[in-house]
Amino acid sequence: MPTYSPKASEIERAWHVVDAEGLVLGRMATEVANVLRGKHKPTYAPHIDTGDHVIIVNADKVVLTAGKADRKMVHHHTGYPGGIRSETYADKMRRRPEQAVYDTVRGMIPKTRLGRAQITKLKVYAGPTHPHSAQQPQPLEIAHARSRARA
Repeated sequence: MPTYSPKASEIERAWHVVDAEGLVLGRMATEVANVLRGKHKPTYAPHIDTGDHVIIVNADKVVLTAGKADRKMVHHHTGYPGGIRSETYADKMRRRPEQAVYDTVRGMIPKTRLGRAQITKLKVYAGPTHPHSAQQPQPLEIAHARSRARA
């Protein structure tokens, strides 16, 4: 039986919206990365961008478990000698929560030309509103990423 390879004209892209309030950052990011890559579809092919668009709202209400917000460091380099900059996830979430969520998902996408095309389908917003209502996004439930509140 020949291997099926989807053609660009056959790819149908849906829009999904994820409410990140109370979701664990890493668990949510892996699911979003799979949807962006198209791995949730039966027509997935690793060499073709078959993924869907994803909108993440309430990025400022995402949760990091086990005290990682204060312990885990985020690094970036300015491009100049000695230009490494570091801060904790708590500081990054306080300063730019949408960028922290975007960078986490981006780290789970391949570092190739195809990966750069796939990450353009991700839109992240710190608040509960987004300007993509015309695309009629469907809610994407990620139940196993819910944070368990400890009593």
